[in-house]
Amino acid sequence: MSNAYLTISRVDMTFTGNNGVVNPVLKGIDLTVQRGEFISLIGHSGCGKSTVLNIVAGLLRATAGGVIVDGREVNAPGPDRAVVFQNHSLLPWLTVYQNVEIAVAKIFATSKTPAERKEWILHNLNMVNMSHALHRLPSEISGGMKQRVGIARALAMEPKVLLLDEPFGALDALTRAHLQDEVIRIQGELGNTVMMITHDVDEAVLLSDRVVMMTNGPAASIGQILDVPLPRPRNRIALAENPVYNHCRQEILTFLYEKQRKVESISSARQPQGAAAQLTMKA
Repeated sequence: MSNAYLTISRVDMTFTGNNGVVNPVLKGIDLTVQRGEFISLIGHSGCGKSTVLNIVAGLLRATAGGVIVDGREVNAPGPDRAVVFQNHSLLPWLTVYQNVEIAVAKIFATSKTPAERKEWILHNLNMVNMSHALHRLPSEISGGMKQRVGIARALAMEPKVLLLDEPFGALDALTRAHLQDEVIRIQGELGNTVMMITHDVDEAVLLSDRVVMMTNGPAASIGQILDVPLPRPRNRIALAENPVYNHCRQEILTFLYEKQRKVESISSARQPQGAAAQLTMKA
């Protein structure tokens, strides 16, 4: 699309091991994302989801192809792309406030006064409901709270694209649900462009405008893209009996556990031993 905000174009990725063996991870990844869209990437473990996200983040350079964000090619990490990992990645010797302050001070050193930076830090921590714990260390707060701080720090950078790499994967079910609801609320307020990696089908449907389903590796590609035409704001309780929600959920489950498993089974049966690992899996 000509007005795409984020474009991933013909991206291939291979890794070469110490023994010289080339491992093709991604093949021909093409994806366009509009400003304000929430996109989820889902697939079986090892399909290269996080590799795609790391290429968009600039943490990895693609073997071929490239990424453009708001008209600029991605060649390195930058504050226009903030990442929230499954591990909260907070600095343990800094307080909740200081963990956000360190990012704000770096990015807005010349564009905001000290008073404006303080107000901005407090605003973002309030957005994730962490104003009550400003002076606590990471060791003094729960896992869910740590992720809230990580999200606040990322949002405080005012990124063009927010990248979430299984941000709720290490949390218990109840905390995960609460934090998903917070992300729905925040994304509704800010209109962020978001790309999220997940293994959770319900999470993908609940949060996303589109779900990108990846084929099994090696040389994984995009097998199917599903529109999620559910109105916002979304309520998980109301959606439980929603036929559109359940149709989307079934589409993803069918892709992951029927189409991909069937391809994997046929490939393994037909190929000589070891040859199946060289196939490009397609839905």
